[in-house]
Amino acid sequence: MTQDYEYLLGDGDAELDRLKFQHVVWGPVTERFFDRLGVGSGWKCLDVGAGPGLVSMDIRKRVGETGEVTALEPSAYYREWFQGEIHRLGWKNVRVQEGTSFDAQLPREHFDLVFIRWVIGFVPDPKSFLEPLVSTLKPNGIVAIQDYVHEGCVLFPNGGAWDLFPDAMRKWWRAGGGDPYVGVKLPAVMRELNLKVIDYRPNTLSGGPDSPVMEWIGRFQASQLPVMVEKGLVTQSQADAITRDWRGHQQDPDAVFFSPFVMDVAGRKA
Repeated sequence: MTQDYEYLLGDGDAELDRLKFQHVVWGPVTERFFDRLGVGSGWKCLDVGAGPGLVSMDIRKRVGETGEVTALEPSAYYREWFQGEIHRLGWKNVRVQEGTSFDAQLPREHFDLVFIRWVIGFVPDPKSFLEPLVSTLKPNGIVAIQDYVHEGCVLFPNGGAWDLFPDAMRKWWRAGGGDPYVGVKLPAVMRELNLKVIDYRPNTLSGGPDSPVMEWIGRFQASQLPVMVEKGLVTQSQADAITRDWRGHQQDPDAVFFSPFVMDVAGRKA
């Protein structure tokens, strides 16, 4: 089965830099998820939509020499970058594979863990995306997903032009066929695929003008507001007002940003 979906953020040097910073901000949240799941030495792991392999590198540190990591990624740019890192680090048990869950040739009943972060929210049909991945799991293997329930994305003091931005983001997400609330639906999808839900919890980060999480949303805003204008999701005057309001909050020592909920969702194969 093949199916196309649009990854709205694209690739390239600027997006790579943004992803590296994003991983600094959210990597500890993912690490705590892996701790709860017990990911460790000897595990065979598949990182789906791995991008430049930032999570794959963290997984490799956990599974060690006796484990195995496969990074599945459609972008040639990211695959080439990660291959360079693998060569630099001298890892022999990490491989990069082209493709998506819809078209990749993957072994059956092979992996202990299939991990998916900020990918399934771009997919029109999460069940059809997950179904071939479940077949790659060993019995008792785990599908672990981190993705949004896009509530709680708030900048205080509120009431200014920036308040338009979260809803514009959600419209932008849906314009590509995705779902910014996919985390709500994933437990039911897992049960339909005969997975036992073993972990389901929200994560949110908050901070003021000097915090990493406020810098994180600011970088996203700077890169994507022009795209939203181009797609007609906000006008140029609205985008300009959002930016002015944002800059005002950056100068306000009492400003606080709350991230949207990032859900940890894990299911175990019988």
